Amino acid sequence: MKDQLEALILQMYKSNILYSEGVREFKKRFILTVLQENKGNQCRASRELGMHRNTLSRTIDELKIDVRQLRDGAKRPPRSARPLSLDKDKKTAR
Repeated sequence: MKDQLEALILQMYKSNILYSEGVREFKKRFILTVLQENKGNQCRASRELGMHRNTLSRTIDELKIDVRQLRDGAKRPPRSARPLSLDKDKKTAR
């Protein structure tokens, strides 16, 4: 992998790509890949990236990544449609 990265860097250098552009594109691709693996879940992605969720969210905004495209579209049902949890019943019984 190191050889591939070095070849890519050399190619970028010879193509006159600025350092800031290269870093921005790398960050975008890296974060996008982790978000895709986590189906757009920023909490899980931030843990895997080793960064705070707020930092990830801010970086996503800066890089103009559309997280909505990564989500599978499934949403949680409203609370009224969810089955009651036994743990909650124990707490209310006290």
